[in-house]
Amino acid sequence: MEIKEAQETVDNWIREIGKGYFSELTNMVLLTEEVGELARIIARVYGDQKAKPGDLRKGLEEELADVLWVTICLANQTGVDLEKALVTSLKKKTNRDRDRF
Repeated sequence: MEIKEAQETVDNWIREIGKGYFSELTNMVLLTEEVGELARIIARVYGDQKAKPGDLRKGLEEELADVLWVTICLANQTGVDLEKALVTSLKKKTNRDRDRF
């Protein structure tokens, strides 16, 4: 799935099933929550913390997808073309870091 298609798919889902977007502020809070859930898995699977019962109910794939979902929601409701933004970011990083690493 192309990024543009992902943005359109999420937008269609939000409009048809979700009945509209949460506010940008609410989605930012939800993104923070999802990143925290992702961090919990990373800390327990790849870090030094040990998982408690229930810590790993959801997998890394699911949490990464949740972060992507809310990121796409924020992009959609603020008019950001994520594909274009990613290309611009890659160019910036390439120019900045070409000789750095």
